[in-house]
Amino acid sequence: MPKQTQPPNAPKRARVSAVILAAGQGTRMQSKLAKALHPVAGKPMVLYGVETAVALGVDDTVLVIGHQGDQVRAALGERVLYATQPKPRGTGDAVKCARALLQDNAAHVLVFYADMPLLKTETLRALIAKHLTTRATLTMLTLIADDPMGFGRIVRDQNGKLARIVEEVEATPQEAALRELNPGVYCFNAQWLWQNLDALTPSSKKGEYYLTDLLAMAATQNVLVETETIHDVTQGLGINTRAQLAQAEHIMRERIREHIMAQGATLLDPASIYIDADVEIGQDTVILPNTHLQGKTRIGADCRIGPNAIVRDSSIGDVCVVGPSVLEEATLEDHVDVGPFCHLRPKAYLSQYTHLGNYAEVKNSRLGKGVHMGHFSYMGDAEVGAHTNIAAGTITCNYDGKNKHRTIIGENVFIGSDSMLVAPLTIGDRARTGAGSVVTKDIPADALAVGIPARVIRKFAPESD
Repeated sequence: MPKQTQPPNAPKRARVSAVILAAGQGTRMQSKLAKALHPVAGKPMVLYGVETAVALGVDDTVLVIGHQGDQVRAALGERVLYATQPKPRGTGDAVKCARALLQDNAAHVLVFYADMPLLKTETLRALIAKHLTTRATLTMLTLIADDPMGFGRIVRDQNGKLARIVEEVEATPQEAALRELNPGVYCFNAQWLWQNLDALTPSSKKGEYYLTDLLAMAATQNVLVETETIHDVTQGLGINTRAQLAQAEHIMRERIREHIMAQGATLLDPASIYIDADVEIGQDTVILPNTHLQGKTRIGADCRIGPNAIVRDSSIGDVCVVGPSVLEEATLEDHVDVGPFCHLRPKAYLSQYTHLGNYAEVKNSRLGKGVHMGHFSYMGDAEVGAHTNIAAGTITCNYDGKNKHRTIIGENVFIGSDSMLVAPLTIGDRARTGAGSVVTKDIPADALAVGIPARVIRKFAPESD
């Protein structure tokens, strides 16, 4: 993973590295998929943490993997450094596995979990800022909540100073009643962290090495420990079950909708509209109910999308209208009108002012400027010139049972209703086909072809400039 560089003559800043813990087995998910790769709002949950680390500007990000780690590594590639925890021996052991990658360079180490996608960048930025400004040895995030969510409890002494953290499974009834929780997010002085990791001892009940035990060590050594406290319980939600995954999905999508509306788009009946995390929508675009915007979809300004549209990994320009249709990896330039009930499959490209009627399908084809394609039509593996009219019921016969073939249609062509265009085929500019024609041979420019199979019966004088 490339390291960030500072501009010349910039003031020297402390090197902060991130360790993201993703080695848990995730057994309660009951899944063949690694827990860290389960999607939240269309994106693997681990990516939220990785992207947060990038937004924070950390120098290195180490992802600690274990069970099903090969899946995680394959999904993320070289975005992060990897450390492997061979056996699930607790959070302290997991951070120890990352030590070799960071101990020569890191001045401070931020530690958090990969299964906390709702944790906000600004929260971690505030945690790091407090850690650096106070010059604390350890700064930890704490959460005030009525629902303990399985977290450890923060135990303070009579002066309000942090004394220790007790895990829920080992808490007394009095400790279990405490409302200040430990969501497991820390910033450490790196030198102190590396020196004290080896002093951790396994817990009596589970035999694991807890990172939380470092707090008691810090208290014994009388080093400075600080806290950054939040009250937003959603940020502390960790995902260990399918029910918690659904809960995180609901919260994340609500955040996304609020952000989209704050940027100037209109969502009619927001609760019925599903927008993935990486979707972008321009100002004054209106999204109608029951619409799903997925993947890396980009929608321009002044569009109207839906109702009941599904748009996946597609690019839509300004002033477009998409009815209840399905778009997959498609591109629409400005002023395009689609639907209803159209299907744009991968590599469909619609140029400016293109119009598709209802029940039209386009796959791996480019439609030129101002093309009108009628209803119940199919263009597959085709190139259609500007201002051509594709009448209702027209299809390209692009597959011969073994191979796909291209159809090339020129500009200002008129294809009659129910024409069958048997590829490979080229139709010249300003040519015409009669209704119901089966075209098996090329048609020259300025010619009319009709029949089954179609034959040229008339040629027109070329239009003068």
